Amino acid sequence: MQLHLDTAEIFVPDGLPAEEALARTTHMAIGAHQDDLEIMAFDGILACFHQPSRWFTGVVVTNGSGSPRDDVYKDYDDERMRSIRRVEQRKAAVVGEYAAQVLLDYPSSAVKDGANKAPVDDLAALLRATRPQVLYTHNLADKHDTHVGVTLRVIEAIRGLHREERPERVYGCEVWRDLDWMTDVDKVAFDVSQHENLQAALLGVFDSQICGGKRYDLATMGRRRANATYYASHSTDIATGMVFAMDLTPLIHDPGLSIQAYLQAIIDRFSRDVADRLTKFL
Repeated sequence: MQLHLDTAEIFVPDGLPAEEALARTTHMAIGAHQDDLEIMAFDGILACFHQPSRWFTGVVVTNGSGSPRDDVYKDYDDERMRSIRRVEQRKAAVVGEYAAQVLLDYPSSAVKDGANKAPVDDLAALLRATRPQVLYTHNLADKHDTHVGVTLRVIEAIRGLHREERPERVYGCEVWRDLDWMTDVDKVAFDVSQHENLQAALLGVFDSQICGGKRYDLATMGRRRANATYYASHSTDIATGMVFAMDLTPLIHDPGLSIQAYLQAIIDRFSRDVADRLTKFL
């Protein structure tokens, strides 16, 4: 496979040839940064873990060189940090037994530039090679610019595929904004109660981020537990961990559907839900 950057990498934990490893993919996640996949797409990792007929492939689009740093990493320059984050992402792929881990190595600016088609081309090529049934990426209401840029590039790449090449389901997941605000009719809830040890191990691999002053490991596990408890107000907990997602599938089944209008409709339903509840008791 020809990817645009010479520094791009396809890492296969079990040593299978890359083409063969990618072809076995059933679940895929496309994230902006190293550790985004493990935060937002554990549903896919869990669905494939120790399942011989299901395989998870991760794709990280940017190089992560601009991340904050502290502790033993405080004097690392951008290039050394970029190298460390690649190593950490490979470790996660080994721990999670991924089919493959792709590192596209783009700077964040490339992803946020809608006129730059190189990331879109690479994503389309990977989707053709993998044909995942389920795809996870960032949600459209995320507050991180690079995350939203990645989601838009993913949608563009999928819309350029033939219908038979597109995933069956596409989900936009939580990282830099929770999705508990969405109405229940719009919210997709994934039960991720199992294998808390694996979840902790995957998050803990990214030592450069945790020591860099961001306790993503504690925050992510706390969010999953909070989502499970606050999911329903009038019933007992049905899970000990949940990840919420926005269903992006309609946007890839109908390429003519406006992305802005689709998101605005979700926000409007939330707004009406809040207003209607207030009106009932005024």
